Amino acid sequence: MLELNKIYCQDNVEGMKMLGDNTIDMVCTSPPYDNLRKYNGYSFDFENVVKELYRVTKQGGVVVWVVGDATIKGSETGTSFRQALYFMECGFNLHDTMIYHKEIPTWNKTSMRYRQHFEYMFVFSKGKCKTFNPIRDVKVKNMQPRTCKSNRNGQAHYEMYVPKNEFTARGNIWYYPVGSNCASNKIAFKHPAIFPEQLAIDHIRSWSNEGDIVLDCFMGSGTTAIAALQLNRKYIGFEISQEYVDIANKRIASETSQL
Repeated sequence: MLELNKIYCQDNVEGMKMLGDNTIDMVCTSPPYDNLRKYNGYSFDFENVVKELYRVTKQGGVVVWVVGDATIKGSETGTSFRQALYFMECGFNLHDTMIYHKEIPTWNKTSMRYRQHFEYMFVFSKGKCKTFNPIRDVKVKNMQPRTCKSNRNGQAHYEMYVPKNEFTARGNIWYYPVGSNCASNKIAFKHPAIFPEQLAIDHIRSWSNEGDIVLDCFMGSGTTAIAALQLNRKYIGFEISQEYVDIANKRIASETSQL
């Protein structure tokens, strides 16, 4: 097993080969996609990344894969869908298809389509998902007891429903300002594509428990590592670019000094 709470500067497939089978509780990552960013000229071996993720993830563990599609010659690539299907071919369950809604979306004046507001957050599980800590931040509008209808065996059945909590679990569309919630923005924005820190926090809180090991095989600017530390999880990261490893380590050092 590799040292925990460390980012390794190396190819992620080769790095994951140094991890034992069924050692990772959760993965939270966002890979480069469709050459939308240069990422210092690096590319990755998607199929072997997925195979290694399946091997190292514990039974019941979850992989959160944040991805979108480019538009090339007037057509969206569909890369996200092909990737999701390949995860399933490798044995993962598609536990949930979630949406990261960008509150400040991208805009292309020459495009013949509506503004792009979202990316996919595919949640894959290895077998039955073992951990779910729902975020309950949606206020219940009506706390009064009321009669509800449920169909049982084709016949209407009325029963009394009494709301138990003032707040209920949110849905699977999550709203974040782009690139926000970074404790050290000036450092983070030296990376070409960061996802919101709160996005990583919300997923790690939802699909893991304190003390669990969280992997990010595309660590980038270190957002997943910072979120894991804030939530008392351990992390392992792989990042092939030394420049981005340095950015991530500076962010982590800045963040941990404030914890």
